[in-house]
Amino acid sequence: MKPKESIKASVRRQADLRRLYAHIGRQLQDVEKQLRRITRTPNPLISDIGSYVFKNTGKRIRPALVLLCTGISGGRGGNEAILCASLVELLHTASLLHDDIIDDSDTRRGRSTVHVKWGPNITVLIGDFLYIKSLALSLTSRLERLTRILTDVSVRMIEGELTEYRQSGNLGLTESEYFDIIDHKTASLFSAACRIGAILGGSSAAREEALAEYGTCLGMSFQIIDDLLDYTGNEKTMGKPALSDLAEGRVTLPLIDSVRRDGRGGRDRVRRLLSRAKSDPAAREEILEWVRSGQSFEISRGRAEEFSRRAIAALDGFPEGAHRRSLALLAEYVLHRDR
Repeated sequence: MKPKESIKASVRRQADLRRLYAHIGRQLQDVEKQLRRITRTPNPLISDIGSYVFKNTGKRIRPALVLLCTGISGGRGGNEAILCASLVELLHTASLLHDDIIDDSDTRRGRSTVHVKWGPNITVLIGDFLYIKSLALSLTSRLERLTRILTDVSVRMIEGELTEYRQSGNLGLTESEYFDIIDHKTASLFSAACRIGAILGGSSAAREEALAEYGTCLGMSFQIIDDLLDYTGNEKTMGKPALSDLAEGRVTLPLIDSVRRDGRGGRDRVRRLLSRAKSDPAAREEILEWVRSGQSFEISRGRAEEFSRRAIAALDGFPEGAHRRSLALLAEYVLHRDR
């Protein structure tokens, strides 16, 4: 079943997420203020880097999920929700700082990465600071399970990154193994954000699990599209060079499907090209043309659509209203985004 055309059209008309977040806009502004307060310390280095990192607000999908899931569960989204949403984003930001070092990325969101401006040693410490700060502040929350959830998801995210790093360049990676990696490194935080919101709103155990499932499926769809955009996205729109993941040897769904389709001959060819991909744009272009020649882009998008449909289906049984509409529309936005 294809997504409704009216929903697709609605998503495309939105220049950004502000309309989708309209009814939680004030709360998200409070999250931004909270993030800046957290990194405003007597240490000028932390303050300077914090200002730089949080100046560009990004999509803020994860804190929005906390607020939307609080609302759909009947919660009011006061100071406690603002704190929880901020800590989820703090955790996410810490992971990005570390990821950019691992990937040796020069740009993120159209700007120099922190390790380019301040060096990898300082960036590692800032990432550690944000991780520990998020856990420390979680202890001040009235939500008893918050620290456990944030700790557990941190472990899962790091496990996912380590597995992905170990599998770098592995052209024998299966679709199932790929899904396990993105479930750990991306979908787990989406799911945790939704679970936190459900708990804040006083959801039943069944509804908490439904929202956690929504978050998992949304995160899976998000990462598949993110990996697809590495092949199909525009560098100016994406804020990072095209094929940058491929250049790092990251094996994602379009490549996995193409290798499966072409078998050993294709695998051997791509292995030779990957050995030069980081320094040779021509090698990257040759891989791109090879992947483009088949149905791998369509198949990858189809997998993302499957997860998007599952995310929307997880909302069945929740009351109609602005929060449910936004969660459903967010699944469509993730599927059709171009950045």
